[in-house]
Amino acid sequence: MLIGEVARRSGVSARMLRHYESLGLVRPSGRTGSGYREYSGQDIRRIFHIESLRSLGLSLREIGRALDDPGFTPSELVGDLIHRTRERVAAETELLTRLSRIDAADPAGWEDVLQVVALLQALGSKSPGARQRAALSSGEEVPVPVEALVEAVLSEPDPIVAGALRWALARSGDRGLALLAEALGSPAAAVRERAVRSLAELPGDEVTGHLRHALAGPDAAVRRCAALALGTRGVAEAAPELVDMIVEGRNDTDAADALSVLAADPATADRIADRLVGRLARASTGAPARGRLTQALAGIPGTRASHALEELSRDEDRAVALTAVYLRRLRA
Repeated sequence: MLIGEVARRSGVSARMLRHYESLGLVRPSGRTGSGYREYSGQDIRRIFHIESLRSLGLSLREIGRALDDPGFTPSELVGDLIHRTRERVAAETELLTRLSRIDAADPAGWEDVLQVVALLQALGSKSPGARQRAALSSGEEVPVPVEALVEAVLSEPDPIVAGALRWALARSGDRGLALLAEALGSPAAAVRERAVRSLAELPGDEVTGHLRHALAGPDAAVRRCAALALGTRGVAEAAPELVDMIVEGRNDTDAADALSVLAADPATADRIADRLVGRLARASTGAPARGRLTQALAGIPGTRASHALEELSRDEDRAVALTAVYLRRLRA
């Protein structure tokens, strides 16, 4: 079969067939009387073998070795191909993500494109200062894409930089809400906690719904963050978790402040006072926790809290009694 017919049937151009011949990959078995290349059935099978191996990403040099080296074993090469392909896919995915974020910023010109690229690079910098400056500069001229801000805030270990990123994300409105809500289901505990902290700084009823969902979850750190945010939003169902925080001594001052916000409603104030008194009465509640619970009563208005402080002023624990006496004088 002549080269033109081989090219037509195999889909490999005559030029590429000649290139294969120059590399020694395929040598036509014969020549016609006029000197034209003539390919045998075995030659054509070899061409199809070459094309099959090319489809796997092998170089022509690797293909020659695979076909001609009797001692060649494919397992090592296939493993290397898998590794190289994964690296290439990761690089292409990263590039696609960057291009998508540049497109989301809707740049008006190349200056805007370059500025977005610079901000994205700064967000990925190893320097906390550079990451913080990128967050604080977001939106001044060309905004950082919300997806990039969400990714950054969910991976940021530095608390100061994380605060700047949450501030930038809050300024962007609710466009990152869906991504943050999705992150609440992350298998990484740190990501879940960062997500709920970021949600806490966003306004709106939809955010409150996500925070309620987080409050009911199994992750204690996420529940505590959600409870603080919900308490300041006036959501009474956060009260039990806030009282637990006071007992455990975890952000107890913030928890007491959140309870005082909830206590603006008289009926809620009485329920909170009852809950605090109930925890004070438990035998398992230690002295430090009883002191914190007594102090929390100071921010709860109403007769039930006042009566509880009166009772505590006669408590067997002298520190609790003195605290209750002092707080009664302040309330008076």
